[in-house]
Amino acid sequence: MVMTAVPAFAQTPRLVKAVATAAVGNIATDTPTNVVELMLAGAKGSLLTKLSAMPRATATANSLVLFITKADESPTPHSKFALKDSALMAAYAMSATTEIVQTLFSKITPANPIRLGAGDKLWIGTQVALASGVVFVGEGADF
Repeated sequence: MVMTAVPAFAQTPRLVKAVATAAVGNIATDTPTNVVELMLAGAKGSLLTKLSAMPRATATANSLVLFITKADESPTPHSKFALKDSALMAAYAMSATTEIVQTLFSKITPANPIRLGAGDKLWIGTQVALASGVVFVGEGADF
């Protein structure tokens, strides 16, 4: 991005989604397993302003996680995963007469977005496997 005195404003709204089914492994390392790509930042960077998740079936209480990888990582881009945020999904018994629980990553807001550099990636995961999956949906924008 060319340096300028003009403020940069997000231009293009984005809706991103991903489904996690397998439990994340090796979470205490730079190389977790069973994470799913949620978002690839645009050519001038991006913002994530909201992230939520919902189970597709009966689920136990579960830790949901969000990782970031950097495009300018050395020696290999996207080779080191950093745990960025987490949220606790409440237990839920699937029923046609109940509302499906929605878990918000409450620290991610329009006033406190995640700022991504060009080509950076966000990845999601669940610490408890759910064969039907947990659906993650994010809102944001590209610069």
